[in-house]
Amino acid sequence: MSLEGSGSAINSYNDVEKKGGEQAGGHHVSVDPAQDAYYDPSKEKFLTRLGFNFESFKRAPGTTRGLVSHGDIPPEYLQHDNPLLQQKMKPRHLQMIAVGGSIGTGLFVGSGSALGNGGPAGILLAWIIMGVMLINVTQALGEMAILYPVSGGFYTLASRMLDPAFAFAMGWNYVLQWAVVLPLEITVAGSTVQYWVPLAAWITIFMIVILIASAFGTLGYAEEEFWSSCLKLLVVVLYIIIGIVCICGGGPAGGDFDTYQGARLWHEPPGAFPNGFKGVCAVFVTAAFSFAGTELVGLAATETPNPRKTMPSAVKNTFWRITLIYITSLTIVGLTIRSDDPDLYNGSGSDISPFVILMDRARIRGLNHLINLTICISVLSIGLSCVYAGSRTLTALAETGYAPKIFTYVDKSGRPLWSLVAILVFAPIAYINCADVGSDVFDWLVALSGLSTLITWLSICVTHIRFRKAWKVQGHSTEELPFKAMGGEYGSWLGAILIVIILIAQFYIALFPIGGVESAGERVESFFIAYLAAPVMILFYAVGFAWKRTLPKKAHEIDLDTGRKSWLTVEDMRAYRAERAAAPLYIRIYRMLFSN
Repeated sequence: MSLEGSGSAINSYNDVEKKGGEQAGGHHVSVDPAQDAYYDPSKEKFLTRLGFNFESFKRAPGTTRGLVSHGDIPPEYLQHDNPLLQQKMKPRHLQMIAVGGSIGTGLFVGSGSALGNGGPAGILLAWIIMGVMLINVTQALGEMAILYPVSGGFYTLASRMLDPAFAFAMGWNYVLQWAVVLPLEITVAGSTVQYWVPLAAWITIFMIVILIASAFGTLGYAEEEFWSSCLKLLVVVLYIIIGIVCICGGGPAGGDFDTYQGARLWHEPPGAFPNGFKGVCAVFVTAAFSFAGTELVGLAATETPNPRKTMPSAVKNTFWRITLIYITSLTIVGLTIRSDDPDLYNGSGSDISPFVILMDRARIRGLNHLINLTICISVLSIGLSCVYAGSRTLTALAETGYAPKIFTYVDKSGRPLWSLVAILVFAPIAYINCADVGSDVFDWLVALSGLSTLITWLSICVTHIRFRKAWKVQGHSTEELPFKAMGGEYGSWLGAILIVIILIAQFYIALFPIGGVESAGERVESFFIAYLAAPVMILFYAVGFAWKRTLPKKAHEIDLDTGRKSWLTVEDMRAYRAERAAAPLYIRIYRMLFSN
């Protein structure tokens, strides 16, 4: 149905936080109390809200109704107004998750091997292609998450707008991805600081740290992400400044950068593309890994009070992270470190980080230790992201009937308790790395999740395309949308096409890896290590289809109202945008670049 005829008070934008049975207009609405029981955690003791007493572990009796609605929500949808998860995330948390949340080993360490494979031009080209794709993915995700800040984010929307069986496969694949990455990140953190005590001891310490942070629930994850992102951004900015000085020949006397360097590494052998087209294809997987977790802002939308206010900034900050953080720092990497530098291959962990190598070669004392510390904290940050993303998606799977109902349990502190436990039980797998066969086991564990990130991003683009189609077919105008994706559905088509091209490139490099293979057995192993996630995804889909027997939905069948948080009409939005257009030029420029 079209909403163009309804009247809302635009001056206040009808931002309403639902309490009890009160509807936006002020009259009482009769709802099923079992579905819409109201729970006010502010009346609980401080330790209960924090999650540190026995009472906090009891099931929450209802929703907090902490999400702000805009416009007049119809009474029949009020009972679906809020998820059980509590809205504890503040705007500063969401901004930092968007800007620095996924900065980690993919950039600090993985960029070294990527440089060896693709060369200075290859890594830039691969990251730019991935960046263009990801900007469209986050724009599409932002448009949908602001309108529908539902539990499970993009998984729930894929189930609603595409096909429940496909969403089942994508959701479980996503949960599995984070479950197996968790022990991997713990192991990497341990190997980064493997001094004085054995690796197993460090693994134990880091597991305890992640467990304690997870016990604080959303607030523990959000605060850790905020402060660790501040540190990561500081280190990257320092690296960029120092890199520019070194390239210009301003490094300490006696180091490798006390004379002008310029772009000589692009011209001297082995050149800008040491492995040609195949080298660029090989870099895509590292670039995808470095961006993994960007989609977490879509999951976090349901745990922030007013996504319409905070999400646009988070979405637009993704552009600045990609351009200013990744592209600039990778340009510095390609101008300061040779792609055939032996230090990129001799060692492990932070030893092969081009960030650390630059500081050592320039003879800048102390900063290499700061970078090592940052890498360690980054790895722990990603470990917490594993727990957060995996547990929230598992809870959404249970809420839609695709996982055991026990995983719908949310306690009084807002933690999806059994979902957290289910992800955390994978952490002890990290101890396998202490055995001789540990590296082989981890290769196959990583293979299980190798393509999951790309599959998730592809599903977001396709979901957005179907959403726009349903929105049009059911009589709506894009002017009603509180936030519109920069490229609209064409941006999602571009993102989807780029992802398919990247998947084809990965298929090619899996069959014909750099350096070749000596036997058919090695070729088969190389292929499945790179592409094992594909048959796993197909298996999940087969199970989901056999279980529920669902087919893709037609545009007019898609539910566009349940969980919707913006019911403003075309007239409301035109008045709102006209008021915004009257702001001074500098404010409009700021909003265009950083806000909505």
